[in-house]
Amino acid sequence: MSIAKSEYKRVTVKSLIDMKQQGIKISMLTAYDYTMAKIIDKAGIDIILVGDSASNVMAGHETTLPITLDQMIYHASSVVRGVMRSLIVVDLPFGSYQGDSKMALSSSIKIMKESGGHAVKLEGGSEISESISRILTAGIPVMGHLGLTPQSIYKFGTYTVRAKEEEEAKILLEDAILLEKLGCFALVLEKVPAALAQKVAESISIPVIGIGAGGGVDGQVLVTHDMLGMTHEFNPRFLRRYRDFFTDMTDAFTQYSKDVKSKDFPNEKEQY
Repeated sequence: MSIAKSEYKRVTVKSLIDMKQQGIKISMLTAYDYTMAKIIDKAGIDIILVGDSASNVMAGHETTLPITLDQMIYHASSVVRGVMRSLIVVDLPFGSYQGDSKMALSSSIKIMKESGGHAVKLEGGSEISESISRILTAGIPVMGHLGLTPQSIYKFGTYTVRAKEEEEAKILLEDAILLEKLGCFALVLEKVPAALAQKVAESISIPVIGIGAGGGVDGQVLVTHDMLGMTHEFNPRFLRRYRDFFTDMTDAFTQYSKDVKSKDFPNEKEQY
């Protein structure tokens, strides 16, 4: 059992700050439904992200862009019902906050009221500072997200590592400092050089959660379906597969079908 698991009966934004100060690494995974969220929470994961990656993982879209605010609320409310300990962060989906701070506030309030989530996450830096400030005025905790921001995939044109060049790295660090100044309680850094990610984590007092950002940050996040090996076609360098559920589940389904067709299932003990 981790130190964090034994200390915190309910993880809050303050808990995460304490964990950074104490040098306790923060664990974070995605969930989109009640059953998975309940298992993840039971395992002692500190943060559950109801990610807009549901667009890919649950709905089969190529990008995160198509998922709607109402769909995010559906997934988030399902997660909330399964969780007792973890802090639940909900992604604001594409089109629900960019360029309009009033819309950003309205979207965030809708998520908090209708899902019961604990915080929202937005992608971007200085360009969304007005939206972040307005959301925070309503007392809604905000997690930032810099580096590779999947909602901007058509702007980038690729899912490659971000901020490898000096100028972009400088801007990213400035944005991280700005997000802390605005009042964000934590920050996700996605696919940036490890040395830069560590520099960011050492430059700000709020926790930095990495995905493809090395081990010098304050915590790690993975998409649950990826780390369980359910999405076998996705193989980035940063991904560690803890199970091969794609193979295990395929084998189980195949065996079930064979048992049904051979009349082996159900047997006499499996009926009334």
